[in-house]
Amino acid sequence: MTTARPALDPELRSLLADMPLMSGLSPEILAQLRQYPSPPVETLLAGRNAALREQTVPAEDGTPIPLAVFTPAHHDPTTPAPCVYWMHGGGMVMGDRFSQIDIPLDWLDEFGAVVVSVDYRLAPEATGTALVDDCYQGLLWIVRHAAELGVDPARIVVAGASAGGGLAAGVALLARDLAGPTIAAQVLICPMLDHRNGTVSSHQNAGVPGVWTREMNEFGWRSVLGGLTGDEVPAYVSPALAEDLAGLPATYIDTGSAEVFRDEDTDYASRIWAAGGQAELHVWSGGFHGFDALYPQARISATARRTRTDWLARLLRPA
Repeated sequence: MTTARPALDPELRSLLADMPLMSGLSPEILAQLRQYPSPPVETLLAGRNAALREQTVPAEDGTPIPLAVFTPAHHDPTTPAPCVYWMHGGGMVMGDRFSQIDIPLDWLDEFGAVVVSVDYRLAPEATGTALVDDCYQGLLWIVRHAAELGVDPARIVVAGASAGGGLAAGVALLARDLAGPTIAAQVLICPMLDHRNGTVSSHQNAGVPGVWTREMNEFGWRSVLGGLTGDEVPAYVSPALAEDLAGLPATYIDTGSAEVFRDEDTDYASRIWAAGGQAELHVWSGGFHGFDALYPQARISATARRTRTDWLARLLRPA
């Protein structure tokens, strides 16, 4: 199998040159990485007319799951707004409800959307369906409290990046299969969809330092699956396993040409089309994993973000 890798966008390559990169993860390295918190949320809210409140919801086993609820400061709850339900990235093993939160906060600015971000439990402490179940409980809470939040239940978007994109896909599958809440759209940003880790793009990102490599991906999946193998792995955890992708909400998927998830992401879009569904797919030439979250100032990142927002605008704004 080829190990040649598509070239990086020149501007991204220059920016990445100053970033310390790794080729793999271990429990020891993970413990070190978890010591670095997300940027202070106060910094992200500076200059935004938004209010933050904290909420907890019970997981299926009663564990309290934190939610961060961001509301436009002058939001009138009698005029229901769209809601973006955000699932953060971090390979299933790190991150918190404020990770990459600047992405959905752009949609608060753009659409007056209420943004809810879930602090699902992390692997390896939590395994199997625990992570996606935590996320699904958050969705149920939003729907039950839609009037209080001033949210239009017909305009709820599930969204996430990397691991969060995979969890958002799992939540959409759960909502479909359990006849749960109607989801208007799913926005899957470089989503982590397939535990099998065997695609060409996965092998192209093996054996070299990177933002997220094949070896790091293997660590993340081992952590979340625990001892599950083969047919024991639920599709809600590894959405690429879902046999039927019919009946899903309108879907936006984007990924980079030089990243580990490129092929599983493009395959997921293709299978949605094959099932008669609507999906918009963007493969950003020269993009590595999470490029627009790490370097939003790059030209390719600004274009990716704007394209994503324009797609949402077509779905969320009243005709």
